Amino acid sequence: MKAPLNRKVFVVGYGTATPLGATFAKTWQRAVKGEAGFRKVTRCKVESACDIVGEIPDWFPLELDFTDAKEVYNWNAAFVILTMAVCKDALADAGITMDAAVAPRTACLIGSALNGSDAYRIAVHDLEHRGPLRVSPYLLPNLCANLPSGKAGMLLGFTGPIFSPQGACASGNHAIGIGARMIRDGDCDFVLAGGADAPILPELIHGFANMNATIKVQPNDRAATDYAQASRPFSLDRRGFVLSEGAGVVVLAAEEVIKAHGLTPRAEVLGVGWTSDAYHYTSPNPETIVRAITETLEDAGLTPADVQYVNAHGTSTPKGDRTEIKCLREVFGKELERIPVSSNKSQLGHTLGATAAIEAALTIEGMRHGIILPTINYFPDPEFADIDVVPNAARKQYYEISLSNAFGFGGTNCCVIFRGV
Repeated sequence: MKAPLNRKVFVVGYGTATPLGATFAKTWQRAVKGEAGFRKVTRCKVESACDIVGEIPDWFPLELDFTDAKEVYNWNAAFVILTMAVCKDALADAGITMDAAVAPRTACLIGSALNGSDAYRIAVHDLEHRGPLRVSPYLLPNLCANLPSGKAGMLLGFTGPIFSPQGACASGNHAIGIGARMIRDGDCDFVLAGGADAPILPELIHGFANMNATIKVQPNDRAATDYAQASRPFSLDRRGFVLSEGAGVVVLAAEEVIKAHGLTPRAEVLGVGWTSDAYHYTSPNPETIVRAITETLEDAGLTPADVQYVNAHGTSTPKGDRTEIKCLREVFGKELERIPVSSNKSQLGHTLGATAAIEAALTIEGMRHGIILPTINYFPDPEFADIDVVPNAARKQYYEISLSNAFGFGGTNCCVIFRGV
């Protein structure tokens, strides 16, 4: 194999669709205001205690400029068209024109935790109630993890590598890390990196609830009368995450092509660290999480004293939040007392394979504007008294070096460090 080019890698644009808004601009505007994107589920019927979710508002696939009724009917795995729309937005945000020179040098890496579960559910229903000939011939493509990237390529015209990093809830960071390595080594010049998931299905909602991962809102819970308070990372009364749908894509580019194409760098990808737990399918392993964070710092050539903000995985589960803070204390020591640590999931819920890419975009936009997004709904937990969780309201504060954590079921960990520019 040829020697790597050792190029610097930058983020030049992004797109998202989240429970706060169908575009990144809408998401950012509401995030800065400290709002949450939670509501009673509308996409299906479930038992009432677990019926608060994060759904993308004003998301109408038929109204997109590249769809029609046939397209939406055939591609009934929601993450396909969702990915196409967000990739289109991200390229436009970056200002990249897809031409004969750019297309073969552009890759697309979109991860997902659940892939086309919704399409499979429809096929099972059709088989049972309408017969075998009514099972869609598009079923298998709708289930393929690489299809969202492939369909985005058909829409946008790029012909570089496409595949799906399958890192569960860390998929977005895996996509960013792998994409950055590909650009660094010279395999491509641009990468659309991120994730997409559409898990608002009754089986999945109840499955997460029955494993005590998501919040079940009881009549005396503060979210019973105010759905916005359902996700409350690091709070004393946290009871699990809010299951959400969404997609996030960041556009990565090599330093020299940024100059050649007149693009604007927004942040440099400084370091990536990834480990696996070899421990338990849902419970985190502090030892390997510490190693992931430490290796991210080492890859970036930084020390703990250099980090100015941590975008925490912060799911709002009792054990998950406790373990993450324990690991941050071990890595950063006394330095952690001066480092803001906030969780976007307090506002967005958990978008599974999309979450890390969405959080990367929000982190980078925060560095550009000198704003740290908050951990809303915070009620102090004495266990975290030494931690600045940026409680309840966004903060004006300049910061240049940010660590973004992502951990997933199956024991997969991936962290990324960004430097604002």
